[in-house]
Amino acid sequence: MTTPASAATSRIKDIVQVEGVRENSLIGYGLVVGLAGTGDALRNAPFTQQSLEAMLERLGVNTRDARLNTKNVAAVMVTAKLPPFAAAGSQVDATVSAMGSAKSLMGGTLLVTPLLGADGQTYAVAQGSVQTGAVAASGASGSSVTKGVPTSGRIASGAIVERETGFQFNAMRQLRLNLRNPDFTTAVRVADAINRRFPDAARAQSPTIIQLAVPAMATASGFITAVEALPVETDTPARVVIDEVAGVIVMGADVRISTVAISQGNLTISVRETPAVSQPSPFGQGETVVTPQSSVQIDEEKGRGLVRLPTGASLGSLVSGLNALGVTPRDMISILQAIKAAGALQAEIEVL
Repeated sequence: MTTPASAATSRIKDIVQVEGVRENSLIGYGLVVGLAGTGDALRNAPFTQQSLEAMLERLGVNTRDARLNTKNVAAVMVTAKLPPFAAAGSQVDATVSAMGSAKSLMGGTLLVTPLLGADGQTYAVAQGSVQTGAVAASGASGSSVTKGVPTSGRIASGAIVERETGFQFNAMRQLRLNLRNPDFTTAVRVADAINRRFPDAARAQSPTIIQLAVPAMATASGFITAVEALPVETDTPARVVIDEVAGVIVMGADVRISTVAISQGNLTISVRETPAVSQPSPFGQGETVVTPQSSVQIDEEKGRGLVRLPTGASLGSLVSGLNALGVTPRDMISILQAIKAAGALQAEIEVL
Protein backbone atom coordinates (compact mmCIF):
# COMPACT_ATOMS: atom_id res chain seq x y z
CA MET A 1 0.00 0.00 0.00
CA THR A 2 1.55 3.29 -1.13
CA THR A 3 0.82 6.73 0.23
CA PRO A 4 -0.06 9.50 -2.27
CA ALA A 5 2.60 12.18 -2.48
CA SER A 6 0.02 14.90 -1.74
CA ALA A 7 -1.29 13.22 1.40
CA ALA A 8 -0.29 14.65 4.74
CA THR A 9 2.02 12.27 6.57
CA SER A 10 3.42 12.10 10.08
CA ARG A 11 6.38 10.33 11.59
CA ILE A 12 5.53 7.25 13.60
CA LYS A 13 7.45 8.91 16.43
CA ASP A 14 4.83 11.67 16.64
CA ILE A 15 1.73 9.46 16.82
CA VAL A 16 2.78 6.56 19.05
CA GLN A 17 4.32 5.89 22.43
CA VAL A 18 6.58 2.96 23.19
CA GLU A 19 5.02 0.91 25.96
CA GLY A 20 7.05 1.08 29.16
CA VAL A 21 8.95 4.22 28.15
CA ARG A 22 7.20 6.81 30.29
CA GLU A 23 7.64 9.23 33.18
CA ASN A 24 7.13 8.19 36.79
CA SER A 25 5.47 10.45 39.35
CA LEU A 26 7.32 11.17 42.59
CA ILE A 27 5.96 12.73 45.78
CA GLY A 28 7.40 13.85 49.10
CA TYR A 29 6.60 15.84 52.25
CA GLY A 30 8.94 18.56 53.45
CA LEU A 31 9.41 21.93 55.12
CA VAL A 32 10.05 25.33 53.58
CA VAL A 33 11.91 27.75 55.86
CA GLY A 34 13.00 31.38 55.62
CA LEU A 35 9.54 32.83 55.00
CA ALA A 36 8.94 36.45 56.02
CA GLY A 37 6.12 35.74 58.45
CA THR A 38 3.94 34.16 55.74
CA GLY A 39 4.28 30.54 56.87
CA ASP A 40 1.92 28.24 58.74
CA ALA A 41 0.37 29.25 62.03
CA LEU A 42 1.63 26.41 64.24
CA ARG A 43 -1.51 26.58 66.36
CA ASN A 44 -3.67 25.71 63.34
CA ALA A 45 -1.19 23.33 61.68
CA PRO A 46 -0.07 20.67 64.19
CA PHE A 47 1.64 18.64 61.45
CA THR A 48 3.97 21.57 60.77
CA GLN A 49 4.91 21.82 64.44
CA GLN A 50 5.50 18.07 64.74
CA SER A 51 7.65 18.07 61.60
CA LEU A 52 9.65 21.05 62.83
CA GLU A 53 10.26 19.43 66.24
CA ALA A 54 11.30 16.13 64.62
CA MET A 55 13.71 17.90 62.25
CA LEU A 56 15.34 19.90 65.06
CA GLU A 57 15.62 16.76 67.17
CA ARG A 58 17.51 14.97 64.37
CA LEU A 59 19.90 17.93 64.35
CA GLY A 60 20.47 17.67 68.11
CA VAL A 61 18.08 20.42 69.28
CA ASN A 62 15.45 19.40 71.83
CA THR A 63 12.25 21.48 71.55
CA ARG A 64 9.70 18.98 72.85
CA ASP A 65 8.83 21.04 75.94
CA ALA A 66 9.17 24.41 74.24
CA ARG A 67 6.32 26.42 72.80
CA LEU A 68 7.14 27.22 69.21
CA ASN A 69 5.51 30.32 67.77
CA THR A 70 7.19 30.93 64.44
CA LYS A 71 5.50 31.85 61.19
CA ASN A 72 8.56 31.41 59.01
CA VAL A 73 8.03 27.69 58.32
CA ALA A 74 5.49 25.98 56.06
CA ALA A 75 4.68 22.32 55.47
CA VAL A 76 4.61 21.50 51.75
CA MET A 77 4.04 18.66 49.34
CA VAL A 78 6.80 18.22 46.77
CA THR A 79 6.15 16.54 43.42
CA ALA A 80 8.39 15.73 40.46
CA LYS A 81 8.46 13.68 37.25
CA LEU A 82 11.18 11.06 36.88
CA PRO A 83 12.01 10.84 33.15
CA PRO A 84 12.44 7.41 31.54
CA PHE A 85 16.01 6.09 31.74
CA ALA A 86 17.03 8.90 34.15
CA ALA A 87 20.53 8.14 35.48
CA ALA A 88 21.63 8.58 39.07
CA GLY A 89 22.98 12.09 39.59
CA SER A 90 20.83 13.75 36.93
CA GLN A 91 18.59 16.65 37.96
CA VAL A 92 14.86 17.21 37.47
CA ASP A 93 12.49 20.05 38.32
CA ALA A 94 10.43 19.92 41.53
CA THR A 95 7.09 21.58 42.30
CA VAL A 96 6.36 22.77 45.85
CA SER A 97 2.80 23.37 47.13
CA ALA A 98 1.74 24.59 50.57
CA MET A 99 -0.62 22.33 52.48
CA GLY A 100 -1.25 24.44 55.61
CA SER A 101 -2.26 28.03 56.30
CA ALA A 102 0.81 29.61 54.72
CA LYS A 103 0.06 32.77 52.78
CA SER A 104 3.14 32.73 50.56
CA LEU A 105 6.22 30.62 49.84
CA MET A 106 8.05 33.54 48.29
CA GLY A 107 11.69 33.67 49.33
CA GLY A 108 11.58 30.30 51.11
CA THR A 109 14.02 27.41 50.93
CA LEU A 110 12.97 23.79 50.77
CA LEU A 111 14.94 21.53 53.10
CA VAL A 112 16.14 18.08 52.05
CA THR A 113 13.03 16.13 51.03
CA PRO A 114 13.06 12.49 49.84
CA LEU A 115 10.80 11.89 46.83
CA LEU A 116 9.11 8.51 46.72
CA GLY A 117 7.75 6.46 43.83
CA ALA A 118 4.59 4.34 43.74
CA ASP A 119 6.56 1.42 45.23
CA GLY A 120 7.54 3.46 48.30
CA GLN A 121 11.22 3.63 47.33
CA THR A 122 13.21 6.90 47.31
CA TYR A 123 14.19 7.84 43.75
CA ALA A 124 15.21 11.48 44.21
CA VAL A 125 15.99 14.10 46.84
CA ALA A 126 14.82 17.72 46.49
CA GLN A 127 16.23 20.89 48.04
CA GLY A 128 16.63 24.51 47.00
CA SER A 129 15.12 27.99 46.79
CA VAL A 130 11.45 28.16 45.86
CA GLN A 131 10.52 30.44 42.95
CA THR A 132 6.80 31.29 42.97
CA GLY A 133 6.64 33.82 40.14
CA ALA A 134 3.90 35.62 42.08
CA VAL A 135 3.63 39.20 43.33
CA ALA A 136 1.79 40.19 46.52
CA ALA A 137 1.43 43.59 48.18
CA SER A 138 -0.69 44.80 51.10
CA GLY A 139 -1.42 48.10 52.81
CA ALA A 140 -1.91 49.15 56.42
CA SER A 141 -5.67 49.39 55.90
CA GLY A 142 -5.90 45.71 55.07
CA SER A 143 -6.19 46.02 51.29
CA SER A 144 -4.01 43.67 49.29
CA VAL A 145 -3.20 42.78 45.70
CA THR A 146 -1.97 39.37 44.60
CA LYS A 147 -0.89 38.30 41.13
CA GLY A 148 -0.27 34.62 40.55
CA VAL A 149 -0.36 31.84 43.16
CA PRO A 150 2.16 32.57 45.94
CA THR A 151 1.44 29.29 47.76
CA SER A 152 2.86 27.18 44.94
CA GLY A 153 6.33 27.35 43.44
CA ARG A 154 8.98 25.56 41.47
CA ILE A 155 12.62 24.62 42.01
CA ALA A 156 14.39 24.38 38.68
CA SER A 157 16.66 21.31 38.66
CA GLY A 158 15.98 21.07 42.37
CA ALA A 159 15.75 17.28 42.65
CA ILE A 160 18.73 14.95 42.22
CA VAL A 161 18.01 11.41 41.03
CA GLU A 162 19.36 8.88 43.53
CA ARG A 163 18.04 5.62 42.10
CA GLU A 164 17.39 4.37 38.56
CA THR A 165 14.23 2.52 37.64
CA GLY A 166 16.22 -0.48 36.37
CA PHE A 167 14.26 -0.82 33.14
CA GLN A 168 16.38 -2.93 30.75
CA PHE A 169 15.06 -1.76 27.40
CA ASN A 170 17.73 -3.30 25.14
CA ALA A 171 17.10 -6.73 26.63
CA MET A 172 13.55 -6.78 25.23
CA ARG A 173 12.85 -8.68 22.01
CA GLN A 174 9.11 -7.91 21.89
CA LEU A 175 7.88 -4.31 21.92
CA ARG A 176 4.49 -2.65 21.72
CA LEU A 177 3.57 0.73 20.28
CA ASN A 178 0.51 2.56 21.66
CA LEU A 179 -1.30 4.98 19.36
CA ARG A 180 -2.04 8.30 21.05
CA ASN A 181 -5.30 8.54 19.06
CA PRO A 182 -6.63 4.97 18.71
CA ASP A 183 -7.85 4.14 15.22
CA PHE A 184 -8.04 0.84 13.28
CA THR A 185 -7.00 2.37 9.96
CA THR A 186 -4.02 4.21 11.40
CA ALA A 187 -2.87 1.12 13.33
CA VAL A 188 -2.90 -1.00 10.15
CA ARG A 189 -1.06 1.70 8.18
CA VAL A 190 1.63 1.90 10.87
CA ALA A 191 2.10 -1.88 10.78
CA ASP A 192 2.28 -1.86 6.96
CA ALA A 193 4.87 0.94 6.95
CA ILE A 194 7.06 -0.98 9.40
CA ASN A 195 6.70 -4.27 7.50
CA ARG A 196 7.82 -2.62 4.26
CA ARG A 197 11.09 -1.72 5.98
CA PHE A 198 11.34 -4.76 8.30
CA PRO A 199 9.33 -7.68 6.84
CA ASP A 200 7.02 -9.48 9.29
CA ALA A 201 8.16 -7.30 12.19
CA ALA A 202 4.84 -5.61 13.03
CA ARG A 203 1.24 -6.66 13.62
CA ALA A 204 -1.74 -4.48 14.55
CA GLN A 205 -3.44 -6.08 17.54
CA SER A 206 -6.09 -3.43 18.20
CA PRO A 207 -6.89 0.21 17.38
CA THR A 208 -4.31 1.15 20.01
CA ILE A 209 -1.56 -1.49 20.05
CA ILE A 210 0.96 -2.52 17.36
CA GLN A 211 3.08 -5.52 18.34
CA LEU A 212 6.73 -5.44 17.24
CA ALA A 213 9.35 -8.16 17.03
CA VAL A 214 12.94 -6.89 17.20
CA PRO A 215 15.04 -8.32 14.30
CA ALA A 216 17.68 -10.85 15.31
CA MET A 217 20.70 -8.72 14.44
CA ALA A 218 19.35 -5.45 15.87
CA THR A 219 19.06 -3.92 19.32
CA ALA A 220 15.76 -2.58 20.63
CA SER A 221 17.10 0.99 20.69
CA GLY A 222 18.36 0.88 17.11
CA PHE A 223 15.19 -0.80 15.88
CA ILE A 224 12.92 1.80 17.51
CA THR A 225 15.10 4.62 16.14
CA ALA A 226 14.55 3.36 12.59
CA VAL A 227 10.83 2.72 13.15
CA GLU A 228 10.14 6.18 14.58
CA ALA A 229 11.51 7.89 11.46
CA LEU A 230 9.11 6.09 9.08
CA PRO A 231 6.34 8.28 7.57
CA VAL A 232 2.71 7.17 7.74
CA GLU A 233 -0.59 8.71 6.69
CA THR A 234 -2.90 9.03 9.70
CA ASP A 235 -6.66 8.71 9.62
CA THR A 236 -9.15 10.36 11.96
CA PRO A 237 -12.91 9.91 12.40
CA ALA A 238 -15.29 12.66 11.30
CA ARG A 239 -15.87 14.66 14.45
CA VAL A 240 -17.18 18.08 15.46
CA VAL A 241 -15.93 19.39 18.81
CA ILE A 242 -17.98 22.15 20.45
CA ASP A 243 -17.06 24.28 23.46
CA GLU A 244 -20.31 26.03 24.32
CA VAL A 245 -18.77 28.14 27.09
CA ALA A 246 -16.12 29.75 24.86
CA GLY A 247 -18.15 29.51 21.66
CA VAL A 248 -15.47 27.50 19.85
CA ILE A 249 -16.18 24.99 17.08
CA VAL A 250 -13.59 22.63 15.59
CA MET A 251 -14.55 20.41 12.64
CA GLY A 252 -12.48 17.67 11.04
CA ALA A 253 -11.78 17.62 7.33
CA ASP A 254 -13.87 14.44 6.82
CA VAL A 255 -17.12 15.93 8.11
CA ARG A 256 -19.87 15.38 5.52
CA ILE A 257 -23.56 16.24 5.44
CA SER A 258 -26.61 15.01 3.57
CA THR A 259 -28.89 17.34 1.62
CA VAL A 260 -30.24 19.90 4.05
CA ALA A 261 -31.73 23.41 3.93
CA ILE A 262 -30.91 25.88 6.68
CA SER A 263 -32.62 29.12 7.66
CA GLN A 264 -31.69 31.30 10.59
CA GLY A 265 -33.13 34.50 12.02
CA ASN A 266 -32.99 36.49 15.23
CA LEU A 267 -35.78 37.99 17.30
CA THR A 268 -34.84 41.06 19.38
CA ILE A 269 -37.16 42.49 22.05
CA SER A 270 -36.27 45.97 23.40
CA VAL A 271 -37.90 47.43 26.49
CA ARG A 272 -37.21 51.08 27.27
CA GLU A 273 -38.09 52.90 30.48
CA THR A 274 -38.36 56.73 30.07
CA PRO A 275 -39.19 58.58 33.32
CA ALA A 276 -41.45 61.66 32.98
CA VAL A 277 -41.86 64.41 35.54
CA SER A 278 -45.42 65.55 36.37
CA GLN A 279 -45.68 68.98 38.07
CA PRO A 280 -48.83 70.60 39.50
CA SER A 281 -50.00 74.14 38.58
CA PRO A 282 -48.24 77.04 40.31
CA PHE A 283 -51.05 77.52 42.89
CA GLY A 284 -52.17 73.92 43.06
CA GLN A 285 -51.91 71.68 46.10
CA GLY A 286 -50.42 68.72 44.26
CA GLU A 287 -46.91 67.25 44.43
CA THR A 288 -44.23 66.78 41.83
CA VAL A 289 -44.03 63.09 40.91
CA VAL A 290 -42.10 60.95 38.45
CA THR A 291 -44.22 58.75 36.24
CA PRO A 292 -42.56 55.87 34.29
CA GLN A 293 -43.27 55.48 30.61
CA SER A 294 -42.49 52.16 28.99
CA SER A 295 -42.07 51.33 25.32
CA VAL A 296 -41.71 47.81 23.95
CA GLN A 297 -40.26 47.23 20.47
CA ILE A 298 -39.92 43.88 18.70
CA ASP A 299 -37.44 43.58 15.83
CA GLU A 300 -37.25 40.37 13.85
CA GLU A 301 -34.26 40.06 11.58
CA LYS A 302 -35.24 39.20 8.07
CA GLY A 303 -33.53 35.96 7.25
CA ARG A 304 -31.53 35.44 4.11
CA GLY A 305 -33.72 32.63 2.95
CA LEU A 306 -32.94 28.95 3.00
CA VAL A 307 -29.38 27.91 2.25
CA ARG A 308 -29.32 24.49 0.61
CA LEU A 309 -26.32 22.22 0.99
CA PRO A 310 -26.15 19.18 -1.32
CA THR A 311 -25.46 15.59 -0.30
CA GLY A 312 -21.83 14.90 0.47
CA ALA A 313 -20.97 18.53 1.03
CA SER A 314 -17.53 18.94 2.51
CA LEU A 315 -16.34 20.99 5.46
CA GLY A 316 -15.67 23.99 3.22
CA SER A 317 -19.21 23.91 1.80
CA LEU A 318 -20.71 23.59 5.27
CA VAL A 319 -18.74 26.54 6.62
CA SER A 320 -19.46 28.66 3.55
CA GLY A 321 -23.17 27.91 3.83
CA LEU A 322 -23.31 28.84 7.48
CA ASN A 323 -21.27 31.99 6.91
CA ALA A 324 -23.70 32.96 4.14
CA LEU A 325 -26.41 33.17 6.80
CA GLY A 326 -24.28 35.60 8.80
CA VAL A 327 -24.53 33.49 11.94
CA THR A 328 -22.40 33.95 15.03
CA PRO A 329 -20.35 31.05 16.48
CA ARG A 330 -22.96 30.44 19.19
CA ASP A 331 -25.75 30.35 16.59
CA MET A 332 -23.61 27.97 14.54
CA ILE A 333 -23.42 25.61 17.51
CA SER A 334 -27.24 25.43 17.65
CA ILE A 335 -27.43 24.92 13.89
CA LEU A 336 -24.89 22.05 13.94
CA GLN A 337 -26.78 20.35 16.76
CA ALA A 338 -30.05 20.76 14.83
CA ILE A 339 -28.44 19.27 11.68
CA LYS A 340 -27.23 16.33 13.75
CA ALA A 341 -30.70 15.87 15.24
CA ALA A 342 -32.13 15.81 11.71
CA GLY A 343 -29.73 12.98 10.81
CA ALA A 344 -28.00 15.02 8.11
CA LEU A 345 -24.60 15.45 9.79
CA GLN A 346 -22.37 12.45 9.11
CA ALA A 347 -20.03 13.05 12.01
CA GLU A 348 -19.77 12.65 15.74
CA ILE A 349 -20.46 15.70 17.88
CA GLU A 350 -18.47 16.06 21.10
CA VAL A 351 -19.52 18.82 23.51
CA LEU A 352 -16.83 19.91 25.98
